[in-house]
Amino acid sequence: MRKKNKRQVFENVQVVDAGAKGKTIGKAPDGRVIFLTNAVPGDVVDVQTTKKRKAYFEGNAIKFHTLSDKRTTPECQHFGVCGGCKWQDMAYEHQLFYKQKEVENNLIRIGHLELPTITPILGSEKQYFYRNKMEFSFSDSRWLTYDEINSKAEIDDRNALGFHIPGMWDKILDIKKCHLQADPSNAIRLGIKDFANKHELPFFNPRNQEGLLRTLMIRTSSNGEIMVLVQFFEDNEEQRTLLMDFIKESFPEITSLLYVINQKQNDTIYDQKIECYAGRDHIFEEMEGLKFKINAKSFYQTNSDQAYELYKITRDFAGLTGDELVYDLYTGTGTIAQFVAEKAKKVVGIEAVPVAIEDAKANAKLNNIENVAFFAGDMKNIFNPGFIAMNGKPDVIITDPPRDGMHKDVVQQILNIAPKKIVYVSCNSATQARDLELMKDLYKITKLQSVDMFPQTHHVENVVLLEKRA
Repeated sequence: MRKKNKRQVFENVQVVDAGAKGKTIGKAPDGRVIFLTNAVPGDVVDVQTTKKRKAYFEGNAIKFHTLSDKRTTPECQHFGVCGGCKWQDMAYEHQLFYKQKEVENNLIRIGHLELPTITPILGSEKQYFYRNKMEFSFSDSRWLTYDEINSKAEIDDRNALGFHIPGMWDKILDIKKCHLQADPSNAIRLGIKDFANKHELPFFNPRNQEGLLRTLMIRTSSNGEIMVLVQFFEDNEEQRTLLMDFIKESFPEITSLLYVINQKQNDTIYDQKIECYAGRDHIFEEMEGLKFKINAKSFYQTNSDQAYELYKITRDFAGLTGDELVYDLYTGTGTIAQFVAEKAKKVVGIEAVPVAIEDAKANAKLNNIENVAFFAGDMKNIFNPGFIAMNGKPDVIITDPPRDGMHKDVVQQILNIAPKKIVYVSCNSATQARDLELMKDLYKITKLQSVDMFPQTHHVENVVLLEKRA
């Protein structure tokens, strides 16, 4: 039998740092690290452990002796239960400090890299209401608060429209107001929930796989366009039409009103047929006069304002003069490729997702950009000597891989090509550091800029310019 984990209590623990995945760090009496979920650096707390490992503990602060001067009052009433904005209780300037510190530590500790003079992290002008895409889940068995449970009162309203409780796939926290997406997002969500309750439209039950209403997605763009997608589980045309007509009439500002009937066990929509109920099947995002067509399945950076800053930094680091052949690896819908195309001779974009490449080609046509070419395929397979021979040897490579970073074969191919410059955009500085270590004998880091795309969270983007050693 597995040995039961014995919980311990440590008193007067000083919280000294913030670490990976948004957790803060204290030290146990025996010197082991304690990862905490509900404290801020500078707090002095009593800790109850939840996990014990050979080198560390995990735990929660159960009593606060001293509150850190780095603290601030969270804006959201759901803070501490909803897992979306774990750093709301830390003042923004300190969030930026710990984000930059994590990037620098990862590059030095994991990558063993020499860094240039560090430019301060670029903070977000908007610290709330900055997201352009939110997804909410319906549930007929919402998460109950401790007060509700302890009251022992009979609870009639179990319907929820909100977010999953961290670590619980079948429990949804009902959200009254979310501070991540600007209005009319909250009004649309609350209006839909209220209408569904009044008309007794069944909310989804994930365990029994039954119910009408499954998920709600709201997308907005910087030019004021709005997309709403309702995901239904059961195919009930009468109830579906009732709700969709209500949304259409109550929120005429919606540009694109969509629905999908998804009876799979999971709620991903990428293999589902999206139906347009009213308006267009897409919205547009704009950036420096470029238009990007965004449909329900499109990937686009979720913070439009900071995405613009990120792309400007990427273009600046590339230092294009108009004569360069540029490869944009992991191009997605070709946003960066088109953003830098005006300064390049030609840009070649590669992406694993075929639908994204279709979007990239459509957007290039929409923007009358003719010096770009896009190719779909698994990066480690398509990015080979034959591809280079066909499309030319790049002068500059821009790479923006997913959180897992680049496959080692992709890194080796870049080294084989040995372009003059590499601009590496990353949403995970740990895997970025791993990849950069493989290239450090041939390249040196000459510029580095972190960008905060996600205030109130620990997530951070980092852009690095690599130039060939002399």
